[in-house]
Amino acid sequence: MSSYTPLKCYFDANLAQILGDRISRFYPDFSCDSFVKRVDNSVEGLELKNRVAVITKELHMALSLPYVEAVNVLEKILGPENETEKGMFINGYFLMPVAYYVEVYGLNHVEDSMNLLYEITKRHTSEYAIRPFLLRYEKQVLEKLRVWAADENSHVRRLVSEGTRPRLPWAKRMNLLSNDSSVNLTLIEPLVTDHSKYVQKSVGNHLNDLSKTHEEELIAWMIKMHDLHGNRINGILKHGLRSLIKSNDQDALAFMRRMGD
Repeated sequence: MSSYTPLKCYFDANLAQILGDRISRFYPDFSCDSFVKRVDNSVEGLELKNRVAVITKELHMALSLPYVEAVNVLEKILGPENETEKGMFINGYFLMPVAYYVEVYGLNHVEDSMNLLYEITKRHTSEYAIRPFLLRYEKQVLEKLRVWAADENSHVRRLVSEGTRPRLPWAKRMNLLSNDSSVNLTLIEPLVTDHSKYVQKSVGNHLNDLSKTHEEELIAWMIKMHDLHGNRINGILKHGLRSLIKSNDQDALAFMRRMGD
């Protein structure tokens, strides 16, 4: 039986070497050896988020390029898209510092950053990195997300729901979009009938987040959705009500009876 290796342990000099080797193919001036050495000297004893932050900082120093030029290099190292709906933190784990690079250094370059996050999320995830852009450029980012909600790639569609969740795990809580629950609900409405179980789970989790602060608006919206789409969306709606059901909320239980569950 193999022993468990914590995820944080993968964010070390070996990961820096993977990134450095990939970058050097497209940017020969990249100081790979010193990048790997500095990471190796800095990550010992740190937890995951701090390790990612160290690798990202050292990556920025080693690239030593204007952000737009750095983005052009980093897009080339992403590798093939994830054709499955799992493995984001297994096969694509090495891209976590790249996503964080966009989050930290790309806030003044929203268009270039959003384009790179779009590509990263097909291989890893951008659900954390996109949140600062939502806070600073909400209108512009929402325009992108509304288009992405119809994207052919399920990872991109999931990002629309997951990246805007008010209570995304391991992320700082985020206010409702435009401080209005209807904006969140309108954004994820096209995903309620999504065929992907991966997307459906995210939508249910988003609805469950909203249930903790905006129960009345949520249930009214669910009634409307159920009237439109019928029992085929019962699973998503039930997943979104799970916290209210667990607390024996009478309005949620009444809606469950209305659905026939």
